[in-house]
Amino acid sequence: MGWPEMHSADVPQAERFGWWRDLLMQDLPSAHIVSDHYDDFQGSSAALELGPVKVSVLSFSPLTSARTAGLIRRSDPELWELGYMTSGTMTVDQARNHTQVGAGDLLVYDTSQPWQMRIPAHGGLTILHLPKAAVPLPDRSMRDLLSRRLPAHGTGSLLAGFLQGLAGGQWSELEAERLGAAAVQLASAFLGGLADREGLLPPETRQTVLLRRVKAFIEAHLTEPRLSPQTIADAHCISVRYLHHLFRSEKQTVTAFIRELRLDRCRADLAHPGYAGHPIGAVGARWGFTDAAMFSRTFKAAFGMPPGEYRRWLGTCRKSGDRS
Repeated sequence: MGWPEMHSADVPQAERFGWWRDLLMQDLPSAHIVSDHYDDFQGSSAALELGPVKVSVLSFSPLTSARTAGLIRRSDPELWELGYMTSGTMTVDQARNHTQVGAGDLLVYDTSQPWQMRIPAHGGLTILHLPKAAVPLPDRSMRDLLSRRLPAHGTGSLLAGFLQGLAGGQWSELEAERLGAAAVQLASAFLGGLADREGLLPPETRQTVLLRRVKAFIEAHLTEPRLSPQTIADAHCISVRYLHHLFRSEKQTVTAFIRELRLDRCRADLAHPGYAGHPIGAVGARWGFTDAAMFSRTFKAAFGMPPGEYRRWLGTCRKSGDRS
């Protein structure tokens, strides 16, 4: 599964703005978009489906965008739009908030409320389209985060790096599903952490948000062999006992969660043609299994066959498919 990017340079000059705007409206909530650069518009658009979410990567000449109450009444996908500004600047007005963001900044806005945006010079924006149902934060807690310059450090830095790393990638359907789940986890951890620090969360939501932050941390540090309940608890200033308490609702231990994620990553690497030449032990070590024999036993216990046999079985399946 690739990342198909389309450029306005591929169409006649007089048609470029209309073409780009129509292309944009296939993936984004409807809005009134205008530009003074109608005759010399330069823009590109790429979109990728990642399981539960979609990501758009855009570049564009100066423009303004307005989503009105009338457009919202006609259609509302009910999304939190989490944007990462890759170049240029943008001013945004929504929910009585006004902000300006520049390259390296994050912001969030709501498809269910009117907005006005202005990009005064050529800019670039990556948007993670988050279904509201996938984010464990009540609307009232999100309201004060709308249309603000959000800090791209800590979890925000992880999220920004993740979004940047998506551009130009090639993934299988399984990998795309995994990346989408990771995107939701990281975004929820980032937004929930901000809301918690600013006292915007009701008490019943804090535990859910903390669990998301912990899971995002685990995802980001899976390759580290020393990842353990103690290091995770220390990173979040909680006790190991409370960490285990958080995972009770998951019906699995912290250690089991880490092992399951690592095995899933190893299985994806074993299935990826790009890793066909990597030794089995190296695949395991890449995801924190430093003991090759232990990796083989753990993989067999989870999937019914050792990793080497799994890789050979996949190769046989591919050859059979090629002949059919």
